[in-house]
Amino acid sequence: MKQFIIGRIKSVKYAAKGMFILATNEHSVISQLTAGILVTIAGFYYDLSATEWAMQCLCIGLIVTAEGLNTAIEAICDYLQPNFDPKIGFIKDIAAGAVAFAAFFALIVALIIYYPKIF
Repeated sequence: MKQFIIGRIKSVKYAAKGMFILATNEHSVISQLTAGILVTIAGFYYDLSATEWAMQCLCIGLIVTAEGLNTAIEAICDYLQPNFDPKIGFIKDIAAGAVAFAAFFALIVALIIYYPKIF
């Protein structure tokens, strides 16, 4: 049991390290976190309901998660194949497309939440 708890503590430590690396080194993640902070400020200004907060937080989390996974996939691809390779390009494009899907649907959620409040 003690070993299990120690293992979980180490896992949390590694995850926190990864979050810190993403939040301080990856420009795409920094941009998305900045946007997340701005819409959080807007959420306080427009007094979002609990459901609206939940949807907004889920969207922010989804986009930052997608960006983190995209960054990891790109790093693996670059490590395995540092030279241009069309198959690697295909993989990277798919990963970037996943981020674009997340951002697109988050934008729809933002419009559903904020359009009636602003206009």
